[in-house]
Amino acid sequence: MLCACSTHFRSDEGGGAVAPHQNVARVLSAKLRDGELKLLQGSIREAEASLRDALSLNKEEAQALLGRLEYDRGNYEKALENLEEIQANTFIPSLRFFVADTKAGKKKGRHFKDGKDDVLDSFLHGASLLLEALYLKVKCLQELGRHSDAVRECKLMLDSMESAIPAGLPEEWGKTKVADMLSNSVRLLPEILLEMGRVSDAMFAYRRSLLRFSWCLSAPDLVHVMKSFAILLLYGGVEAPRASLGPSHVEGAFTPKDNTEEGILLLMILLRIMNKKQGYFDSSVFEHLSFALSTCGQLQILAHQYEALLPGTLSRPERWYSLALCYAGVGENTTALELLRKSLAQTEKPKDVLSLLLAAKLCACKTDLCSEGVQYTRRALSHLQRGNSGYRARALHVQGVALRSQRQGSLLDVLETKLQNEALESLQEAASLDKGDTSIIFDLGLEYAEQMRISSGLNCVKYCFDRGWGAGVHGWRFLALVLCAQEKHAEADAVLKSALEDTDVWEQGPLLRTRAKVQLALGKPLLAVQSYQLLLALFQVEQKELEPGVMVKAKVGQRVEEVEVWHDLAQVYTQLKQWGDAETCLEKARVLESYSAATWHITVIGMLREEQGQLEEAIVCYQNALAVDTSWVNSKVKLGALLWQVNGASAIPMSKTYLANALEDEPHHQEAWYHMGMLHKAEGRRLEAAASFQAALEQSSPLEKFTSITPALFW
Repeated sequence: MLCACSTHFRSDEGGGAVAPHQNVARVLSAKLRDGELKLLQGSIREAEASLRDALSLNKEEAQALLGRLEYDRGNYEKALENLEEIQANTFIPSLRFFVADTKAGKKKGRHFKDGKDDVLDSFLHGASLLLEALYLKVKCLQELGRHSDAVRECKLMLDSMESAIPAGLPEEWGKTKVADMLSNSVRLLPEILLEMGRVSDAMFAYRRSLLRFSWCLSAPDLVHVMKSFAILLLYGGVEAPRASLGPSHVEGAFTPKDNTEEGILLLMILLRIMNKKQGYFDSSVFEHLSFALSTCGQLQILAHQYEALLPGTLSRPERWYSLALCYAGVGENTTALELLRKSLAQTEKPKDVLSLLLAAKLCACKTDLCSEGVQYTRRALSHLQRGNSGYRARALHVQGVALRSQRQGSLLDVLETKLQNEALESLQEAASLDKGDTSIIFDLGLEYAEQMRISSGLNCVKYCFDRGWGAGVHGWRFLALVLCAQEKHAEADAVLKSALEDTDVWEQGPLLRTRAKVQLALGKPLLAVQSYQLLLALFQVEQKELEPGVMVKAKVGQRVEEVEVWHDLAQVYTQLKQWGDAETCLEKARVLESYSAATWHITVIGMLREEQGQLEEAIVCYQNALAVDTSWVNSKVKLGALLWQVNGASAIPMSKTYLANALEDEPHHQEAWYHMGMLHKAEGRRLEAAASFQAALEQSSPLEKFTSITPALFW
């Protein structure tokens, strides 16, 4: 009934009202029914007159009631006829007066209470009717498809309210219908603009809502506006003008530079609001924030957001898993693994497949943790349901890479062979389960190549390229190294040239270094020198571009150390007999030298002395390199070759020992087999010499080890 809209006249449904009131209610009900009947008959003016007489309303208030009745019935055109003449300026002067009077009364200690101030109560009732009428007018225009008119009317109303009460409504009015109608109108404007496709105008409207009308937005509407605006900024596809806070800007305060920063800031403020209001949490807000921070590479900040969530918002295993993803993304694998171990404890979620696979992947990165990683993958496989081929393929992929890494740290030949077979079987099964996953095929090709099954490795990498796979640096290098292993150096050089043209300049380091080695194999040392010089120039530009105190974090496996380049260049100059340039390169390397590069540095000095004919000094250098790292294969091979040349037949047993040790570490080392054959020939053992030379011919040592290529699992 229409009478339900009035706060002054209400019927008692319980039947216990005082008799005089019942008489008044009957008279009013009769008049209201009469007005409603006339409205149904189309007599709008007569219906308006009946309402004004029944409820003691003025013309605008009666029109507002009639308009709302028609709107509720879905008669938008008739509702608009009733609401068309209502304008905000009809009650703006009164609004200014009562707002000022309420604030002045508060300063004097007089507080607003519902029902105690009849004049103010009557005004608020009338103002709420008219504000609702203005809001419904905009809604009717929106429903009728007259969006431009709806935007104009909504802006006119908001402009009028902003000019009338720039400091906002009194705090005591916060729960009145006046505040509710204003809140609804502020929320409505950007939504209409978005329906019209005016994204930039909608962004401006959202900003205006938050900067100028936040005082009238109810808590749910404020959250809705902030969330909607943040989503629009992140996914709207239109770059909004830079935010300007105007007079509310505080000097030195953070100002967003683009849409993404502004969207992230809004979502973080929303999270803080939700953390203060315990029991209320919108998971979609955190999902949008996670996406935005992840795409920006701000995983450390995302981790702080997870840590700041109130207990109970997320379960402990869910929080730990999410934190582990963040820390793994910034390279803090140890911290991430500790969190996953806690999550996988028997008292938490020991059967969570995603946590098991992430823990296994992190373990596979380190040789000393690979066995633990294999155990995680086996647990994951045991908990997978039948028919879940996708997750099973992922688990077998991780297991294969973990077994491969474990094999590289194995000291026993029998165990190494066993791990090699298991790794290959896991990767083959993973590839059969998901033939469309090129990362699995790529890692299978790497395993084939390390087992010197070069043709199979080449087929795998070709398959990846044929599927339109964006291989990047790793794929191009792998293809080039496989071609080099087949003695197709010219094709490898062409591949690397094409790769350099398609690769960003900051990622060209590994490609330039590999190409220099290919050019050396082609007998073009001067071109190799040019490639190394380009790489050194890249280091210099990178250092100039960096801000003080900032370090470049290259992608996994795409970082070349400058000390390695100086060592390589020294070897090239050594082959060219340019001793002075070689010495200069070694001096440059010595300044940059780290402990991990010490063995290689000493070995390069030994190679230089060897080329200069200073064989005794070369032997000392190789022995020093072995003293630093007893597993250094290159020094073992060099010592095995030099000792018997310098000391004659008496040194052959010692030379054999060095070469045998080198072949245990690298069974496919071509140079080691060649020198072993020379030793057998010097002893007159022709059959053994022939076998060694035959083994040297059958080996196709790549220019760089295939283990230098990072598996696709870790990209």
